[in-house]
Amino acid sequence: MQAGLTDNAACLTIVRMKMRTALLALAAPFLFSLAVPVFAQEPVVGVENPDALFHSKDKKLDRNLQSAYHIMLDLLECNHWDESGKWLTEAYHQHNPLAASGRAGVVAFFKARGVQPTPVPPKFVKTKIVSVVAMGDYVIVVTPRGPTPDPRDPSKSYYTTWFDQWRFVDGKADEHWDPQTIPPPNPNGRGKK
Repeated sequence: MQAGLTDNAACLTIVRMKMRTALLALAAPFLFSLAVPVFAQEPVVGVENPDALFHSKDKKLDRNLQSAYHIMLDLLECNHWDESGKWLTEAYHQHNPLAASGRAGVVAFFKARGVQPTPVPPKFVKTKIVSVVAMGDYVIVVTPRGPTPDPRDPSKSYYTTWFDQWRFVDGKADEHWDPQTIPPPNPNGRGKK
C-alpha cells in the first residue's frame, strides 16, 4: 500500500513540474516584453466627422465648443487673425512659452510666422481632430502630430498628439495651454541649412 502512495506522490510531483514549466514557457514572452522597450506604434488619426465633436446639448458648453471650433478653423487653420476678437478676450492669458499673453501678443506671434489668410471652408479641411473634451469653462482639443523624424534615428519617424486647452469667459477664450516647449537654437542660424 505504501508503494501506491509513493507512486501517486511521484506522479503529482512530475505533473506539478510540468505545469510550472508550461506556465513559465507561456509567461516568458510576456515577461521578456516587459524588459525590452517596444517601439512599434499605430499612427494617431483624426475622427471622420470632427465637426460633430464641437456640439453639446448644454448651452454654455455648446457656446464654448463653438468658440473652440472657430479658433481651430478660422484662426489656426485659415489664419484669419484679424477676426481674433470674435473668439479671444483682450487679456488672453498665454501659457505657450513662444507667444506673449494678450490677444495682441498671440496675433503678433502668428503674423510674424508669415501666415496668410485663406478662405474659411464650411468644415475642417487640413486640421485633423482626435478628440474634444468640454467641462465647465474648459475645452480641450486633441490633434495628431506626425509622422515626425525620430531624433535618435533619422531613418525612422513616429506619431504623437498635440493638445490645445482653453478656459472661456462669456464665450471667448481667456486662457490657453499647450505642451509647447522652447526649442534649442538652430545651429545653422534662423532657418538656414
